[in-house]
Amino acid sequence: MNRRGSGILLHISSLPSMHGIGDLGPGAYRFADFLVETKQCLWQILPLNPTSTAHGNSPYSSFSAFAGNPLFISPDLLLTEDLISMSDLDELPSFPDDKVDYEAVTEHKNKILGRAFERYRGNIGQDYGFERFCVENELWLGDYALFISLKDHFNGIAWCDWPEEIRDRCEDAVKDWSDRLKERILKEKFLQYLFFKQWHMLKGYCNARNIKIIGDLPIYVCYDSCDVWTNPCLFKLNCEKRPDFVSGVPPDYFSETGQLWGTPVYSWSALKEDGYTWWIKRIEHNLKFFDTLRLDHFRGFVAYWEVPAQETTAMNGRWVDAPVYDFFDTLVRHFPSLPFIAEDLGVITPDVREVMNTYEFPGMKLLIFAFGGDMPANPYIPHNITKNSVVYTGTHDNNTIRGWLSGEASHEDKIRIFKYMGKILGEESSHLDFIRHAMMSVANTSIIPMQDILGLGEEGRMNTPSVGDGNWRWRLRHKDITHSIKKELTEMTEIYGRA
Repeated sequence: MNRRGSGILLHISSLPSMHGIGDLGPGAYRFADFLVETKQCLWQILPLNPTSTAHGNSPYSSFSAFAGNPLFISPDLLLTEDLISMSDLDELPSFPDDKVDYEAVTEHKNKILGRAFERYRGNIGQDYGFERFCVENELWLGDYALFISLKDHFNGIAWCDWPEEIRDRCEDAVKDWSDRLKERILKEKFLQYLFFKQWHMLKGYCNARNIKIIGDLPIYVCYDSCDVWTNPCLFKLNCEKRPDFVSGVPPDYFSETGQLWGTPVYSWSALKEDGYTWWIKRIEHNLKFFDTLRLDHFRGFVAYWEVPAQETTAMNGRWVDAPVYDFFDTLVRHFPSLPFIAEDLGVITPDVREVMNTYEFPGMKLLIFAFGGDMPANPYIPHNITKNSVVYTGTHDNNTIRGWLSGEASHEDKIRIFKYMGKILGEESSHLDFIRHAMMSVANTSIIPMQDILGLGEEGRMNTPSVGDGNWRWRLRHKDITHSIKKELTEMTEIYGRA
């Protein structure tokens, strides 16, 4: 992140594919080629962990902080490996090409992946690659496969409601259930093997073409996850292993009542006593996945907002300090470098800035936040952006630039924007003006959401915080990337020294 460059934010789920959701197959490789053609050097994505319709399909709410999302396994690549046949794709559903229908996609992918496992099952003991994968990932894979198998067996209920002996992971119960669900567990390990194999092929393809991958590391994990089930002592739970406190943020730009995320908060004293072993394993695992990691909700590593579990909003919480320097000093001793981007959006206090400066973590600068009443002193306005920063037009949590200008920006916001940019922005080209200002800034890195590259309106929004339904569905179509879009992006990248 120390060299001048630019890239695009596009999640895997948003890639073009004939299977209803983006995956690690041909569409991903074509997008990598598009990045090369337009002289980008970075591809930023959202978390790759498993998603669930029960959790709103959010990549930030997963059953595991280590596992990959089976929905991203490419049937096209399975076909080339002879793990499925053409007849398996004969009854391909008619999916919309501009959004994800998660229920239909899940049903389709489960059927295809089930057939792949059936075909592979007889040769599974002869595959050295699978055996090696299981050994190299034994720290999390076995527990995760058992967890998913148990959830399937108990019809999806949360682990805290399982029979007490397996809820509490009694040794005999773990052994007994592992034997009873042996075949289901093996299948889950196989699916993870397929995901990791396809992901590392794609990452290798990108890296060989000088494209680095920026991953996203959520600070918290879902309560109903393998991580909390296997490590309850690392979270603030009560005697029944249910949360005493949950996470969120106080009232802010996104919500007048704050955001109640509902995930359990860490017991940082327990983490510290254990030498932060779980976090070290998690970061080591992710650094094999990605070249750079965006640390979501960075201020939570300094002080976090905890809310009593019985509250219905995030308003009645409190700030609690975390052992931030001890934590990052420990990471420094374990890793030769910490290629992190600090997600420092929202109200950031001086102590958070001090930590970022100490470890030289670049922060995020969003132009969509730059034009408020404090514009001359606003930290996101281009003339205040510093070199060790990553500048965005917006992120997955914001409206698109055109959507924001047409539906959310106030009249006063628009006047300030027009004065700052020295002209009245046309609706059809406003996104290009914002991209240009991001590109021309002194920030080492510029990342633009693909929706803004395309100049989409609100229909391109990926997520609306505090709204539970309808998120994470937007998809790119092959026909959306026109010759003129390639030309405009390439020219700006070259003109502003980011090629």
